[in-house]
Amino acid sequence: MSIINREDMLELTRRMTPARTSITRIAGCYIDRDGEFDGSFNTNFLKLSGSDKAKNLKLAKTVPFSDTNKNLKKYEFKPEAQRPGSMWQLLMAMKECGLKNDALMDTFYDVVIENYHAVSEYAVLVFHDRYDIPVKAADKERLGESEDVFEYLICVICPLSGEYEPGEPECGFLFPAFTDRSGDLNHVNIYQKNIDMSHIELLKGILGI
Repeated sequence: MSIINREDMLELTRRMTPARTSITRIAGCYIDRDGEFDGSFNTNFLKLSGSDKAKNLKLAKTVPFSDTNKNLKKYEFKPEAQRPGSMWQLLMAMKECGLKNDALMDTFYDVVIENYHAVSEYAVLVFHDRYDIPVKAADKERLGESEDVFEYLICVICPLSGEYEPGEPECGFLFPAFTDRSGDLNHVNIYQKNIDMSHIELLKGILGI
């Protein structure tokens, strides 16, 4: 397990406001108390109302803004976990289509539903973002133009606190990892709200780590 640089995560979270966000899309599904699929959605993020943008950004921000190397840890996808048919390959395809392929999303939801341990109804939310990484000088001052684009997904799994109303995320991940201000396709950053009662199934059953 590698160390996460807190500054990398803060660079992402600083942009997670309704005015600054570059998140393109949000997709998700709802799972009922019996663990059964209870509907899904897939929406252009910029078409959400201001209040819905703020509410969803708060959920997405939970992952990179959490306590690095404690609640948020970086794990490696070994070469054998990147084979055809793997979760790594599915996440890459979801990222590359910007979440617009519903068949891919349904496959992802099926894996989550099959493996995730929950005691009540919950939501699975996935965000897609394209961040134009600005060039920075040695003194960390922003120079303006971007030199690279970081395209990534954030997923959060949240208990439902009301009628299809996601509460604080129990766990989630950021893929690919953001390392040294660039995308790291061989790693994923995984968030656990409660490190004493971690959802280990997120690592093994869902992500295949």
